Amino acid sequence: MVVNARRVDVHGKVQGVFYRDWTVETASALGLKGWVRNCVDGSVEAHLQGDDAAIERMIAAMQEGPSRASVTRVQQYLATEEDLTGFERRD
Repeated sequence: MVVNARRVDVHGKVQGVFYRDWTVETASALGLKGWVRNCVDGSVEAHLQGDDAAIERMIAAMQEGPSRASVTRVQQYLATEEDLTGFERRD
């Protein structure tokens, strides 16, 4: 399996709506490694790492997020692979 990594910035109403917990659950179910955290500007940032098809599925899901979220924009960037063992929520 080829491991790819992407950094994703999610904008909109994505803080205070369980977006990070949803991301951990969804990414873990897809077999991805990485992390997710809130940013001071009100956005959410995530590092996704794993199979390219799984990353694409995750980014597509992040366009919607959990039911209480209202996503207005998702930006993605190529990232450097990190030494990770699972998917975690960061503060």
